[in-house]
Amino acid sequence: MIGVLIADDQEMVRSGLRMVVDRHDDLRVVALAADGEQAVAAAFAHRPDVIVMDVRMPRATGVEATERILRDWPHPEPRPRVIVLTTFDLDEYVHSALRAGASGFLLKNTSPDYLADAIRTVVRGEAMLAPSVTQRLIRTFVAAPPPTVDSPLDVLTQRETDVLLLVAQGMSNAEIGAELGLSAPTVKSRINRIFTRLGVSNRVQAALLAHNAGLLDQLP
Repeated sequence: MIGVLIADDQEMVRSGLRMVVDRHDDLRVVALAADGEQAVAAAFAHRPDVIVMDVRMPRATGVEATERILRDWPHPEPRPRVIVLTTFDLDEYVHSALRAGASGFLLKNTSPDYLADAIRTVVRGEAMLAPSVTQRLIRTFVAAPPPTVDSPLDVLTQRETDVLLLVAQGMSNAEIGAELGLSAPTVKSRINRIFTRLGVSNRVQAALLAHNAGLLDQLP
């Protein structure tokens, strides 16, 4: 059973999201929060697997709450996965949330089934980004000046670089395995090793680093 914390300052939205989540046999809402401070407290108290986090909330924004939860997590690993929800497909807070370690970014007009799939996806350690904004988010990050030091990808083997390239293209573990002829456990193990070597915590950060390093420029 996947435990979910819903954080949103609108009661109607919280109620609607709770109905969406609880209608699935493998998902269960363990707590609700009406602002960022409540989200932090509820996360620490209830230890959800996934947090569905609104961006714009009183007392503390979703970004601030995400940073605090992932930075100050008082329990044994793993930390919860955070899916950021927003009304806007271009939002400076979302960029900050992804940098803070959020694993997903969805618009509030996302279909109920897509949200349920996103929750399951991030629990598996994969990223879930709204298709309509993925490329714009990437372009925002890669617009920054490139680092002057050697490529951080130099620490990877060629096979790990091949896997990272597919991660950066948004492929799932199953798709990567099919593309490279690898088993699902092997793909998962290699991705975890890539995270460790690159010093990142999720697929979003790994993909952004790959874009910044120019890895996708090698595509035909």
